[in-house]
Amino acid sequence: MAGEFNQFDLWTGLFGGLALFLFGMDLMTRALKRAAGDRMKELLGKFTRNRIVGVGMGALVTGMVNSSSVTTVILVGFISAGLMSMAQSVSVIMGANIGSTVTAQILAFNVTRFALPMITLGFLLSFLSRSEPWREYGRIILGMGLVFFGMGVMSTAMAPLRSYEPFIDFIATLSHPLAAALVGAAFTAVIQSSAATTGIVIVLAGQGLIGLETAIAVALGANIGTCATAGLAVIGKPREAVRAALVHVLFNVAGVLIWIGLIGELADLARAISPGDGIVGTATGANAGAPRQIANAHTIFNVANTLIFIGFTPQIARLVEWLVPDRPLSDEEPLAPKFLDDNLLSTPAIALENARHEIGRMGEYVHDMLVRSQVAALGDSRGELDALEALDRPVDKLHRAIIAYLRRVSHASLSAEQARVLMQLVEIANDLEHIADRVASDIVTSARKRIEEHASISADSAEHIDTFYNEVARALSGALDAVMTHDRDAAEGVRGMKRGVSQIARAIERDSFLQLPDQKSTDVHGYVREVELLEILDGVFKIARRIARSEIYLADAMAVRN
Repeated sequence: MAGEFNQFDLWTGLFGGLALFLFGMDLMTRALKRAAGDRMKELLGKFTRNRIVGVGMGALVTGMVNSSSVTTVILVGFISAGLMSMAQSVSVIMGANIGSTVTAQILAFNVTRFALPMITLGFLLSFLSRSEPWREYGRIILGMGLVFFGMGVMSTAMAPLRSYEPFIDFIATLSHPLAAALVGAAFTAVIQSSAATTGIVIVLAGQGLIGLETAIAVALGANIGTCATAGLAVIGKPREAVRAALVHVLFNVAGVLIWIGLIGELADLARAISPGDGIVGTATGANAGAPRQIANAHTIFNVANTLIFIGFTPQIARLVEWLVPDRPLSDEEPLAPKFLDDNLLSTPAIALENARHEIGRMGEYVHDMLVRSQVAALGDSRGELDALEALDRPVDKLHRAIIAYLRRVSHASLSAEQARVLMQLVEIANDLEHIADRVASDIVTSARKRIEEHASISADSAEHIDTFYNEVARALSGALDAVMTHDRDAAEGVRGMKRGVSQIARAIERDSFLQLPDQKSTDVHGYVREVELLEILDGVFKIARRIARSEIYLADAMAVRN
């Protein structure tokens, strides 16, 4: 009966400790993403064309948020937006692997003794602080404390395994590096956390239950297992996301294949450069240095692989582009969402930025609709009008997707600035949908009436209306550019167009009226439709100015806050 009770303690301690570890990791990662989210986009945007800087940025951002998958998703957004090439992203993904080793380095310290103090401090900060940033810092500390406490629970529970024959027999089967790596890959794929696998390996090594070589092999296998998470995350995603995940897989698998036969040498190097003290609290005696040695071997592995492959980033990019070729969107879905990734909902700053990119796509499409309507509105082709009317359906669909996504983002814990940005994006999405309706409904209806009335527009009037059209399209383009680049001066430029556009509209109305003959009713119909078209376009111009004004208000609010 005692043996059964001990076995119960073993499994409940092991799985309970693992549950605390994973919960703490999730809590810490979410808080880190919220706290650092506003800086991540800025940091990754600075790597430009330099591979070495790209590696550094990838490592820094991943180390900040403890999630290489978030780094990868941000990269997908950059690639899709044309802000970077696939080749540039490869170096950042390599750097993300280095950044992911930060967790192992932290876990290799004497951490369990600090677990309860950190849980206490984190709880007090997260529940008692009135400042949202300090609450996030509290959650980070609380999550880290739970990670450390979970490791302590697992370490205590595993201590009796030293004399448990079935476990000893199982460990004997892992003496071959390939078998150990496969176990590490499979376990990581199941729990979807390479950090948890590394944590368990550190505990086992600290207890003397596995040797350093076996521990390193399991940790290397975890690098392959973590690719399963990336693979699942890109199912149904754009081609850029699949390519980024494939780079991650190729890099990790190739790295493990290179080192699987050199684990003995890697272990010797780790022993030579690693201190023998200051390790996990339960690691003592001959095993005291094992956790730090595992962490250092993990870091050496990822840094060395990066140095090996950094010179081949263009070739790697071409390989994944060949393996995952472009697939054009179907004609039925020209505006299928590309950036609305639910994986980013826990990182509001990045989710909002991706929604902005999606709104940018919507804006380009609506701007093209406006330009295309210029010919249809002044011509006599019913087919052109029918085609123009059909262009509104994709806009409506994307608009609904954007609003639904922003609604889900609003459920997250948003800062005051993020709340302002969210409402600005909601208003701009609504404004663009309204412009699309003006084009596909109002302009099309007016042109159809003119055709039915057999009314014509004179060459002079058409030329003047073309000028007005061009000014309205320029205003809309300028407003969208201002929003996408946060350019307050560009937004002011759009607002300053009001007087000139109003003068053009009044001149057209006056000249068209003065050119009317006394008897011909069809010319009167033409004049009415011209004025109607000008009113519709003036409404579009006012919406463009409203979009520009929203960027000015947001910039002013941010300036006051800072």
